[in-house]
Amino acid sequence: MRRVIIPFAFYFFVLIINTPTALSIDKPSAILFRNKNTTTIADRPITFKNDVMPVFTKSGCNAGSCHGAAVGRGGFQLSLYGSNPDADYKAIVHQLGGRRINLSQPKKSLLFAKPTEFVEHGGGTRFAARDESAHLLLNWIEQGAKFGSDHHFVKLVISPKNHQFNASGESVKLKATAYFSNQTSKDVTKWTSFTPEDVSAIDVDDQTAKVTAHRRGRHIVVARFLSAVVPVELLVPMNDQRFPVQQQRLTNFIDTEILKRLETLNLPVSPLIDDAAYLRRLTLDLTGRLPSHSSLDRHLADTHPGKRKRVVKDLLSSDEFTEYWTLVLAKLLRIHVPNKEKAGALAYHRWLFEQVRKGTSFDKLVRTILLAEGDTTINGPANFYLTTNGPRQQGELFSEVLMGSRLRCANCHDHPLDRWTQDDYHGLAAIFSKIEIGQIIKTKTDGEVVHPRTSEPARQRIPGVRDLPIDSITGRADLADWLTDKTNPYFAKAIVNRLWRKLLGRGLVEPPDDFRSTNPATHPELLNRLAQDFINHGYDIRHTIELIVTSTTYARTAHANQYNKHDDRFYSHAIRRPLEAEVLADAISSVTGVWEPYGQQPVGTRAVALADSKTPSMTLDVLGRCGRDISCESLVDSVDSLGQTLHFFNGSILNKRIHLVDNRLGKMLKKGNTPIKIIEDFYVIALSRKPTNNEREYWMLQLKDLTSTNEQRQLLEDFLWGLVNSQEFKTNH
Repeated sequence: MRRVIIPFAFYFFVLIINTPTALSIDKPSAILFRNKNTTTIADRPITFKNDVMPVFTKSGCNAGSCHGAAVGRGGFQLSLYGSNPDADYKAIVHQLGGRRINLSQPKKSLLFAKPTEFVEHGGGTRFAARDESAHLLLNWIEQGAKFGSDHHFVKLVISPKNHQFNASGESVKLKATAYFSNQTSKDVTKWTSFTPEDVSAIDVDDQTAKVTAHRRGRHIVVARFLSAVVPVELLVPMNDQRFPVQQQRLTNFIDTEILKRLETLNLPVSPLIDDAAYLRRLTLDLTGRLPSHSSLDRHLADTHPGKRKRVVKDLLSSDEFTEYWTLVLAKLLRIHVPNKEKAGALAYHRWLFEQVRKGTSFDKLVRTILLAEGDTTINGPANFYLTTNGPRQQGELFSEVLMGSRLRCANCHDHPLDRWTQDDYHGLAAIFSKIEIGQIIKTKTDGEVVHPRTSEPARQRIPGVRDLPIDSITGRADLADWLTDKTNPYFAKAIVNRLWRKLLGRGLVEPPDDFRSTNPATHPELLNRLAQDFINHGYDIRHTIELIVTSTTYARTAHANQYNKHDDRFYSHAIRRPLEAEVLADAISSVTGVWEPYGQQPVGTRAVALADSKTPSMTLDVLGRCGRDISCESLVDSVDSLGQTLHFFNGSILNKRIHLVDNRLGKMLKKGNTPIKIIEDFYVIALSRKPTNNEREYWMLQLKDLTSTNEQRQLLEDFLWGLVNSQEFKTNH
């Protein structure tokens, strides 16, 4: 007996010192893993595709920081979040000489021994040996390591999908239910990963799926199981006090939806702006200009109750609207001068100007761009295909601008947070590979892009929908038909969201090129209604703009109160928006009365009218203009950078114009206007309002002891400098 015990004890000692987990692997699974919670696992067939894959995702094995990285980890690569189960199965079952899966001795399989750290694992222990995950893996191997079954995963339902807490610190348990093609369902909460968008605001118990909110506001938790990613919206009221909104004025469905969410969050609304502030905001948004002194006087003198709607219609039909919104759309489409060839970009800009002037429907405008061919110096929209440097980049431009989606995230692997696959990305690029790029844009038959996963030419594909026939010469017509179809889930939403963002300062979906289920709109029903209304009215941009700017929501003051001051996305008050570079440059010129020359353009040409985004201008460069060779939406048009601030303080942008003898100030003095009258007029010209009583008294005091014309002029120059440097001037508020 002793001859048996001593060698075994010695063997045990040696293994503990050298490979402390080796003996444990040889122990019977009934001793190591059997417990009352896992007996049901062995009683049903376990498949790789439906059961094992979620274990990897839940444990982080196929995350980008582990084996889901582009090059894998430690010689073992999995698809990111299990996006390619076939490749993962092959890597696990067939690669490495069967060491990852040992059918005869399942407990010696590396797939089990590594994450439980019976064998050293660079990623550490992913789950304990007695955990249900370990038991599931072993039973799968014992059953023969099958790939799939005759039924497949269909959808994931999270309950509750939306939850409103009463206060921070409260918790709710989430439940995940998976539905399969054989009409069965099962609770997969344990195998579903729940990831908060903001880990400092939301805490998730990994074992129980209990979610605790630590901060007021709206929070998103992303649930992931197999191929499904589902957002869960959690709301914590911003205030303990309730603020009924029934008494608030409703102009259209925009106000209904906005107030509905504000009431849910206990957010009060700020009051409405007066007529002068409304006219300034509206004129800047619709024409990129400050309202004139005379237009402000007329608007304030008008006593008709419908005067705001009337001025909206007047501005929408003006030449100034056409000029400015051509710039807005040119930035969206990234119209710029590539390779110093101006003719094509100018033709593109002229064509776009004409479409805005005529009120061409947006679907027709986009369809014309997508199908354009011919000489780019003559046929402006054909320059859409000179915007980027290749078919993949063209596909990215298409998806971001016209779908509001980042297909670029599916270049190297399937999109980790959206439905897009590598087939979608490279299939879309394959459509654009059939275009011959040059001064003459035309279709070619031999264009292709290579799919990195197959190393074969990618098949043309409508993203997320279908592959095109193999013998299809070009899929552009199919793509245009699909995109502009009334049932398309992306096109209308993408443009109305951008219109909303332009006019309200923040998109309902933000960023505006990142539409996905895991980045839901702050007001989903409002976005749906805006998109459907846009479609119902023939994709008319002017109509949607009018709808937005005549809403009560648009007309709220930017002055927040103590209860809504932390609201940055629910529109309880207006968002102060820095004037974009071209608009600010024109505003400075208008107020000072000194117009900057732009290249060879006639003096007096407005910056918003420049077709060439690279027209030489130190002012526009300092103010941060967008060159349009990349998305202008990725830039923050701000007048608050250090360089800009220094130029405003002591640069030629202001000083040179303010000191000119025959500027607006000089002409006012020549007319014999009193200094206080000049100050009052400049308030109206720059800020669209008269000075307050306190402001007027202050300037009267400053002027009191000044007797000489030179002293008065110097004070007025200082006043003008301060006025143009103010945030009230440099923002639309």
